[in-house]
Amino acid sequence: MITKFPHTDGEHKACAKAPDAIIKALETIYSNSRGYSISVPETNTATLENIPDSKIYLGGDHTITYHTFKQFTKTYKNAGLVIFDAHPDVFQQFDKPTHVDFLKFLVEEYIVKPSNVFVIGLRNCHPSEIKYYKDRGINYSFCNTFNTDSFDGIMAKLRTLDAFYVSIDLDVLDPAYAPGVSYLEPAGLTTKQLLFSLHRLKNLPNLKAIDIVELNPEKDINGMTAKVAAKIVAEFL
Repeated sequence: MITKFPHTDGEHKACAKAPDAIIKALETIYSNSRGYSISVPETNTATLENIPDSKIYLGGDHTITYHTFKQFTKTYKNAGLVIFDAHPDVFQQFDKPTHVDFLKFLVEEYIVKPSNVFVIGLRNCHPSEIKYYKDRGINYSFCNTFNTDSFDGIMAKLRTLDAFYVSIDLDVLDPAYAPGVSYLEPAGLTTKQLLFSLHRLKNLPNLKAIDIVELNPEKDINGMTAKVAAKIVAEFL
C-alpha cells in the first residue's frame, strides 16, 4: 500500500502537492530497473490523526517522518532509522516537530535510540548540529566520504535490529538530478548512487517501510524530481 501524507509544517506549502505529483509520474513507469513490470497499487491519504501502517509514505515535508516513524515504533520496538539527507535536521526552532528538527524530537522523546539512527549524505550542517550528533552518538556520514565500505558497516548494524525504516529526503541528491526541492545543495549523491544504496537496503528482510519527502513541485523542472521519486517507489513495488 502507498500512503499519501500531504502534511507540511507550513514553511513550504507546495510540498503538500508532492504525493499527487509522484503518483502521476509513477503512472508513466512500466517496469523497475530490474525489468519487472509494475502497476500503481491502491493509495490512501494520511493525516496526523490517522496514520495507517504502510510500506511507502509519500510526503509532504520531512515533518511527516516524526509522525510516521513514531507510528512505526508501535509495531517494532527495537527499530532503526536510516535517513538520506543533505541536512542533520536537529536544529530546533519551535516546541513541536518541523522539517528542520524532526530527528531531534524523535531522539529527545526516546522514540528512537541514537545508536539506531544512520544519516547519509550530509553536506550543509550547522556546527551545533554535528556536535549534537557526536554528543548523542548518532551515526552519520558526509556525502563526500560515503562509500561502499562505510555502507557495509551500516548494513551490519541494521541486521541486528528488529526492523528499520528508511526516510529519503530528495535534497540528498545533487540538484542536477533533483532540482525540485526547497533547499538546493550542490555536490550531492547521484540518482544511481542512491538507488544502488536503496537496493542493498531492500535486500535486508527487516526493512519494513520507507518515506520519500521534500519534493517541491513548484520548483521542479520538467517534472524531473517527481520522476526520480516515482522511480524510487517503483523499486519497492
